[in-house]
Amino acid sequence: MKLIRIGPDGQEKPGLLLNDGRRIDASLVTDDYNEHFFEQGGLAKLQAWIDTGVLKDELDPNARMGPPIARPSKIVCVGLNYALHAKESGMKPPAEPVLFFKASSAICGPYDDLIIPGDKTDWEVELAVVIAKRTRCITPEDALDSIAGYVLHNDYSERESQLERGGQWVKRKSYDTFAPLGPFLATADEIPDPNNRKLWLSVNGTTLQNSTTSDFIFDVWEVISYTSQFMTLLPGDVISTGTPAGVGLGLNPQRYLKPGDIIELGIDGLGEARQVARARHS
Repeated sequence: MKLIRIGPDGQEKPGLLLNDGRRIDASLVTDDYNEHFFEQGGLAKLQAWIDTGVLKDELDPNARMGPPIARPSKIVCVGLNYALHAKESGMKPPAEPVLFFKASSAICGPYDDLIIPGDKTDWEVELAVVIAKRTRCITPEDALDSIAGYVLHNDYSERESQLERGGQWVKRKSYDTFAPLGPFLATADEIPDPNNRKLWLSVNGTTLQNSTTSDFIFDVWEVISYTSQFMTLLPGDVISTGTPAGVGLGLNPQRYLKPGDIIELGIDGLGEARQVARARHS
């Protein structure tokens, strides 16, 4: 299944994206794709509804596409999880996953504008995992059962606060619009091998990131297991698994986004997204 949410910011309706491109209203099954939905077996109920074949209420094909899940309790991110990205950053591959949080208020739709707060905003295409159930202290072998699905994420970063204002990762990641998700959440059965997916990102038509998740230092199962040792993962939580080489910080000379830049990105099986950079005015 491909889960979508359609409508104005804060007023999105849950839906399904069918293979023929139709957007089907799923409001008969759930009010939203949120923690309660995943915790109460919402995916199974949604599949049972699909199996009835009564999929006739279509959503406006021209309406805004929001993030495919409602705001989760947390976004956990993994730093330096691609071998080549660690190399371009001048750092040794970490011995354990590097974890940090990103404010869930940064979440927006896949085609919403990116509001840049300064002169050093950077891009990071990432595969993100959505958690299906309450998860704590599991093994990598059990991780698959904890996955609701996968989603495309552009993990924007503001490098000034990272490099010149104390080096904190959370604050450089958490500006509004810095976590566009989507266009859809693909359920786990749609992505049988998340550890071998092509992903890419371009700015103004120039490809800058072009890699596969086979360059992971820690694969999806290891990341979920490791994270669950330190915190309880709740249904609907997002884990973003890191970005490959090709970020602006790693270029020579370094390059950052400016107003009017067009950022396009995609992952095989998870669709494509597009953001336009705009200056922040307040």
